[in-house]
Amino acid sequence: MKDEIFSVLQRVGRSFMLPVAILPIAGLLLGIGSSFTNANTIKMYGLEGILGNGTVLHALLTIMSSAGNIIFGNLPIIFAVGVAIGMAKAEKEVAALSAMIAFFVMHVSCNAVLQLTGKVLPDGTVAPGVLEGTIANTTGIMSLQMGVFGGIIVGIGVAWLHNRYHKIVLPDALSFFGGARFIPIISTIVYLFVGILMYFIWPIAQNAIFSLGGLVTGTGYIGTLIFGIVKRALIPFGLHHVFYLPFWQTGVGGSMMVDGNLIQGGQNIFFAQLASPDVTHFSADATRYFSGEFIFMIFGLPGAALAMYRCARPEKKRIAKGLLLSAALTCMLTGITEPIEFSFLFVAPMLFYVQVVLAGAAYMIAHMLNIAVGLTFSGGLLDLFIFGILQGNDKTSWMYIIPVGIVYFFLYYFIFTFLIKKFNLKTPGREDDDQETKLYMKADVNSRKNKGSINAADTDEMSSLIARALGSRGNITSVDCCATRLRCSVKDSSLVDEKMLKATGAVGVIVKGTGVQVVYGPKVTVIKTNLDTYLQTAPETEPELDVMTSAGSAVKVSEMETKTAVIRQKHALYSPFNGTVHPITEAPDTAFSSKMMGDGYFVYPSDGTVVAPDDGEVVFVFDTKHAIGMKTSDGVEYLLHIGIDTVNLKGQGFEVFVEKGQQVKKGDKLMQFDAAFIREKAASDACLVIFTGLQENEEIHMEKIGEIEALAEVAYLEK
Repeated sequence: MKDEIFSVLQRVGRSFMLPVAILPIAGLLLGIGSSFTNANTIKMYGLEGILGNGTVLHALLTIMSSAGNIIFGNLPIIFAVGVAIGMAKAEKEVAALSAMIAFFVMHVSCNAVLQLTGKVLPDGTVAPGVLEGTIANTTGIMSLQMGVFGGIIVGIGVAWLHNRYHKIVLPDALSFFGGARFIPIISTIVYLFVGILMYFIWPIAQNAIFSLGGLVTGTGYIGTLIFGIVKRALIPFGLHHVFYLPFWQTGVGGSMMVDGNLIQGGQNIFFAQLASPDVTHFSADATRYFSGEFIFMIFGLPGAALAMYRCARPEKKRIAKGLLLSAALTCMLTGITEPIEFSFLFVAPMLFYVQVVLAGAAYMIAHMLNIAVGLTFSGGLLDLFIFGILQGNDKTSWMYIIPVGIVYFFLYYFIFTFLIKKFNLKTPGREDDDQETKLYMKADVNSRKNKGSINAADTDEMSSLIARALGSRGNITSVDCCATRLRCSVKDSSLVDEKMLKATGAVGVIVKGTGVQVVYGPKVTVIKTNLDTYLQTAPETEPELDVMTSAGSAVKVSEMETKTAVIRQKHALYSPFNGTVHPITEAPDTAFSSKMMGDGYFVYPSDGTVVAPDDGEVVFVFDTKHAIGMKTSDGVEYLLHIGIDTVNLKGQGFEVFVEKGQQVKKGDKLMQFDAAFIREKAASDACLVIFTGLQENEEIHMEKIGEIEALAEVAYLEK
């Protein structure tokens, strides 16, 4: 159930990324346009001659401001279409059209009910006595103020209808309206009734949203701290978009009257104030959900990167420098933290816990200092310049970010340095020499010769390897991405090869249920586009692939061999019995000789003593005492089965000396059985050692056949 919930939330989160992606350009247009058409700003910088009223630049900047404002003013329908596209599994253009139609139908239905109940007058104005802000103009329709939530409701609902019915077959007389053409029809019908229901349901939901928003804002600085900690903690799961978006775009993040309009959501409030000529200082209560990011993104995490570089081993510092410098610059300039966070998340989770707490505290500190710097996507230098520095310290208090940021830089640096050295954490540049061998594609060799250039053949090979690592096209059900992650859904997650995905340049891989997230960093959009193109003509199952070994020679390997092109280990196997040992294929029962139960070997016993062949644990003991399940200390599972059809003896002739959960040492006596009785009463006295949990690339190899003594090495497990 948890995996299924994660998979659904992942699809919802990635569907938010398409409409969210438009916010940076909208914010830039609005930010630059509003800043340089504001009379106070023009006067402050002495630019009346070139930016004053009546100049060409003033006209252009006014248009830019209007263009940005129209996007923020119509985010509900943008989210409706974007979410539908993101969650639709096929024929996304149909889902987009259906969502737009459903959005209009829902709001016009709601408008009709509002008019019938007298809350909206015939001239389109709101009736006296209606609570201010509950009814607003949405794309030209006076409807309930649902904001972005209304768009999300439409997007998710239409996507569900689309995925369920886009292949529907209708009777012959109606066949023209079947398939994809059915989706706009069913969406119109459904959302006509949804619009009516919203008249009754939304006021209740609206009150709940305002109450939740009041709870968050009412807890003051502690609420800000909790918000920051939760948002950063969700980064590894890719669910942070689902968490923070309501605070940015809906009443959960608070509401405020700006120029006579009720504005909901922290980011919306900031941009509404940005466009207003009358605001003297932006609201820190609105920006509490993002202003703190500038502190740890521009200063803190680069300090962590410096600490990891300084702690790297001398022979690996050059490699670590390239990785960490790139990640730190990405973080500082764009506010994208995942490349640097994922450089220590999986190898040193302790450092991530520190990052979560420090980042959460940064949100609270910014709130306490009344810092009110807005952002469009993430807290990098570009957003700080446009929405902080350009707006002036009087409006934003942005200058407090610098001293706090310097403190954060050294805080991250010293804490990370101490923990890395104290606990010998394997951050970049501190890996062991015998670290897992990496697979190299031909594309990797070419890219080393031509670093930075990506040609069509390289990207195709990379897409092929990504598809193979996800279990081939037949196993992939959807492909999407956010700012840094390739987000895929698969039918069978056991087919996902995390090692192979990391060989394609991934920083990290997260598999939860049928959801797979592969962290590539900012280049992920290109990788996703290439993969989409490749999958259109890719085979259902990937063929064999030429792979370069680390020595540089080309070899032909199958998919299974590609997955296991690493140094294999041998696990010695010892006999629990005295007698004569034989391969499992010669067992006197086809269920065992055909390896249906697993691979292994068997012994014709010379006596009735059974000892533990290795250190480990007793997993279970059959009630009939004829079999014992075991697991070695390093996790190898096996079954000791005495005789053939001995289950029918109901425990006669067996004496067991161990019980479930008991730890045993190599040579400990497990069982005594009456060998003569078994030979007389059972189909065979063959004693079998069956390895039941072998993976597809694990094999049993016999080293000895014939007479053996207990605890003699008879075979080995290669894995």
